[in-house]
Formats: sequence, structure tokens, C-alpha cells
Amino acid sequence: MEIKANGKRLWHTLMEMAKIGPGERGGNRRLALSDEDIEGRALFQKWAAEAGCTIRQDTMGNIFARRDGKNPEKSPVLSGSHLDTQPAGGRFDGILGVLGALEVVRSLNDHGIETVSPVEIVVWTNEEGARFPPSMMGSGVFAGIFEQDEIYKNQDPEGITVEDELRRTGQLGVVPCKFFPIKAYYELHIEQGPVLENENTSIGVVTGGQGSVWTHINLYGQGAHAGTTPMDYRKDPMMGASRIITELREIIRSHSAAVGTVGRLETYPASINSIPGSVFFTVDTRHPNEKVLMKINQDLKNIVNTVCSAEGLENEFTNISINPTVEFNQDCVAIVRQSANSLGYSHRDIVSGAGHDACQVNQVAPTGMIFIPCEGGLSHDEAENTTPEHVSAGADVLLNSVMASAGA
Repeated sequence: MEIKANGKRLWHTLMEMAKIGPGERGGNRRLALSDEDIEGRALFQKWAAEAGCTIRQDTMGNIFARRDGKNPEKSPVLSGSHLDTQPAGGRFDGILGVLGALEVVRSLNDHGIETVSPVEIVVWTNEEGARFPPSMMGSGVFAGIFEQDEIYKNQDPEGITVEDELRRTGQLGVVPCKFFPIKAYYELHIEQGPVLENENTSIGVVTGGQGSVWTHINLYGQGAHAGTTPMDYRKDPMMGASRIITELREIIRSHSAAVGTVGRLETYPASINSIPGSVFFTVDTRHPNEKVLMKINQDLKNIVNTVCSAEGLENEFTNISINPTVEFNQDCVAIVRQSANSLGYSHRDIVSGAGHDACQVNQVAPTGMIFIPCEGGLSHDEAENTTPEHVSAGADVLLNSVMASAGA
């Protein structure tokens, strides 16, 4: 039995959430565990309670909103994502997954459908990693990938720890953050790439995700006066960084399907007429083949050492996060595909280029993902956009996928 969600209501809910933490160009800024993030979480909990859900929060601040089924003892079907954003993020990345799952519960209520298994909406803490690295933090602790005690110590650029903010904001729940039996997990998301839009396809059936490595690189040289130090006498970490970044681009281009990004670059001291004494920058590398990804990481490390030797620099090379390639559960993938097909939506299999909470959950529970197109393939930017029609189609597929796994 195929039923449809209330796409108009979901769009309205998305736009209401977007009023919290508005950006400068139409997007959002709700960094993890900031006051804006907490305000968004509170609004979600209000909506979930109004939909008849019971709410609990674990020791990582992950929120679970439960709709009981005919057999409350059965393992639940989970669906959700995150509400935190990038510093200049969009209105849909993560938020669509949470509010799409809320719409599933609302639509089940509308149609008077009682599933056999319970259905739970989940809001994972700090998926983005923009304020507190690493990304996918709440789902990572839940899945046993990260140790909670170590994650608690992680700091934002101001030196505030994760535990500090969980306590300050009242998000430190009493339920232990650990895996519990889950029948299936589904996550609805914008593609964050151009494929679906370019092919005029409504639904992406996500079969897996590429791996990623996040690296922190510190280069140490000798600070000096910019006007009085001849070029041949310098130990300039900025020149070393420029050489490494240029070489990184060539490494990436030598591997089909690889991508690499330098997202942060900081000098100390940051003065126009001083040679910096140190430089810090981040590197994000990704590839769908794990062996190729590891080779890229090793090649980058070799280049850092070679350039530092030539420039007279010292370095620290730290992989802060290594996320393996992902293959989603074949049964969940088939359910998503069948739901899209039964509803008459054009669809194609697709591999995610981004990391998602679903990638973490996939290590402990059967998992599937649903993509919808986004305008120009843009994400992690305030210009991120999609259409009410795409949102509605994604919610329909999510609803019917959850029903298929929960029994309706």
C-alpha cells in the first residue's frame, strides 16, 4: 500500500525551522550546541511531542522521538539526520532528514496507520563537525566508532569543550549513548551534488558512500621581518604551505573520482609585514575506493615531508578523522528503490560523495538513504536550495520505506 506524505506541510515546517539562526544570504548558521542549535532542537521537540511522540535524550545529546507500534517490544525503525549547520549553511542539509522523518510520523497519524514496529525520529548531535571536530560525532559515539570520554574533551576554536556545552545547554541526557537494536535506519537528504538535477531524476537510491580523510597540518618555520630578511635566508611556512597545496591538487587530479579541499588556512602571527612563524591548514580528501584514498593520504604526507626538508621547516601531520567507504544494506536499498518505483518517481542508484550520520549507523544497523536534487548541486553554502516538489517526492519515498520496514 503506497500512501503520500503532506509535502506542503513539510515545506512549511522547513521554512519555520529556517527562521532560527538566519544567515546573511538566506541560509542558516546553527553551529552544533550553539544557542541557535538549541533553539532549533527545542522547536523540533515541541513538534514531535505534538505529534504524539515520547522523547528521550542520551549522553551525547542525541534526541530520539518515539512513536510506539503495535508491538512496542520490537526493534524500532529509525529515521532522521541533524539540525546543526555549517557556519554559512543552507536550509536543507540535515534538516530535511529530521523534518522529513517528522512528516512520516505526522502522515502515519493522518492516515490512522499503526505500524507493527515502533518508529523513532533521531536528531544526531554535531554531524557537521564545523565547530567541534570530528564530524558525525553523536552518531559516531552511538555506533561505537568514537569513545565518548575522548569526544567530551574535544574543543571548539574558543577552547570550549563538547562536555562543557552539553552541560551548559541542557543537552546532556541521562540515557547512555550506545547502540540499541534497530530494525532499519533511513535518512532523507539533498544530494549535495549535481547528478540528479542534471539528469532530471527525482530520487537518488543511495547504495553507499565514499571514504574520507581529514588532516590537520602544522608547519613551523622562523618568524622574521618582511622587509629586512632576504628571500634566501627565510624559513617561511607560508611558502611551504603554498607548495604543498599546489602539489595536493596534482595528486587529486591523478586519481579519477578523487576530490581534495583545503578548508582552513591560518598564519601566526597574522601580520602583513611579518614572515609567519607557523601555518596551520586542513585537508579533506575523498575517494570511493579505500585503497586509493589511503594512497592519496600517504602521497600527501610524503609531499609535506619533502617540502619541509627543502624549505627548512618542521611539521606535524595529523589525521583527525578517517571514514571508510560505505556500502548500505542491500535490503534497505531495495526497499528505497521499490518505494520510488511504486510511487512512479524517476530514480537512479547513486553513491554519496559526502559523509552522513547514516554512514556511521550503517556499521551497526541495516541502513538506507534517499537523495533528492538540489539546485546547482550546491550545499554547505547559503545558496543551497531545492523545490517543494522534490521535497514532497523524497518524503513520499521515505514514508513508504519506513512503512515497509516497520510493517504497516
